[in-house]
Amino acid sequence: MFSRGTNAPSGMGVADHSKSTYLELQRKKVFRYVIFKIDEKKKEVVVEKTGGPSENYDDFTASLPENDCRYAVYDFDFVTSENCQKSKIFFIAWSPSVSRIRAKMLYATSKERFIRELEGIHYEIQATDPTEMDLEVIRERAS
Repeated sequence: MFSRGTNAPSGMGVADHSKSTYLELQRKKVFRYVIFKIDEKKKEVVVEKTGGPSENYDDFTASLPENDCRYAVYDFDFVTSENCQKSKIFFIAWSPSVSRIRAKMLYATSKERFIRELEGIHYEIQATDPTEMDLEVIRERAS
């Protein structure tokens, strides 16, 4: 474990709630997705929004801000060519080209540390516009 606060290593800390929410998505399938944001005052990554198991990929992408960065985790269910039901967890670093330079830098420099806190990520996608994280892109990566 690392300590949070002023003596934390560079980058953002990770709120305990962020980790526990991710585990609920990963292990218990309580959520379809979790959207995280960096709270600059607290200097940590916090949960901004969660989507229930019945929500779909369109609900998820509609929840991302058009002009600000976010981290997101999406639990993608699919059926393989052998007709097996599978699930893969995607980490998406959403950094739209129109967002502030400071936000892009903050999210870019904190990403690796945040991902290390979330065990069990299968794929990582860096997206600067919606086409880079289109459902087809996700499907292709997962299969």
